[in-house]
Amino acid sequence: MKSELEKLIELQKTDTNIRKLKKTIETAENRRAGIEQEFERHAFSIREIQARRDAAQTERADLEKQIADARIYIERADRNLKNAQNQKEYETAMRETDALQKQVAGLETKVLEKMTETEEVEKNLAERADEIDSLEANRNAALAEFDAEVNKNRKEFEIETKKRHDVFVTLPAQMASVYNRLAQRSRDGIAVAEVINGSCSACFMKLRPQMQVELKTSDRIITCESCTRILYVTAPETKAVSQET
Repeated sequence: MKSELEKLIELQKTDTNIRKLKKTIETAENRRAGIEQEFERHAFSIREIQARRDAAQTERADLEKQIADARIYIERADRNLKNAQNQKEYETAMRETDALQKQVAGLETKVLEKMTETEEVEKNLAERADEIDSLEANRNAALAEFDAEVNKNRKEFEIETKKRHDVFVTLPAQMASVYNRLAQRSRDGIAVAEVINGSCSACFMKLRPQMQVELKTSDRIITCESCTRILYVTAPETKAVSQET
């Protein structure tokens, strides 16, 4: 019986690890997407700054084109002013020249504003240069590390699944059936529970003193009176070795 209990304990620990690995593998895609989204948030903030710089530069170029076009009209107005044949033509040319010069002055003010805006954005980008340069490399490194961990979990899952089969087939049919029934009945998959501080670690029910003594001295399989899970106690020296490990 004692060897069978040891097999049940080993089987339970293996199953618990399999459940943990399975959950980790099943959620890998979402967790990987989370890593990518985190880096995307950083990249988006940088792209937003770069877009502001590009927009300011485009707007400045457009303003400078408007200034160049206005100056062509000023030159034409100057010629009209010089070639005016009468007072009316002279006044018309003067008004046109004055309006165009005011337009150019306004456009030049806007160009200066865009230059200032571009300088501020460029300064911000310069301050984040290291972050920008390393962002893609850090993203790739984080994803590579994550993928390596997932692959490791998949390999361990295969090893643990084979280990479970090797242990399970050595159990008596009735005991294997009881184990499966208990494991499937519980949400956490626990069929074999350790007794810790005199209580079942699965349902936390305090065991009777007599049962605690039986667990330490008897070779028979003992189940929890509350949740019916198979119980076991770990020898003090075994716990000490586990803690040191």
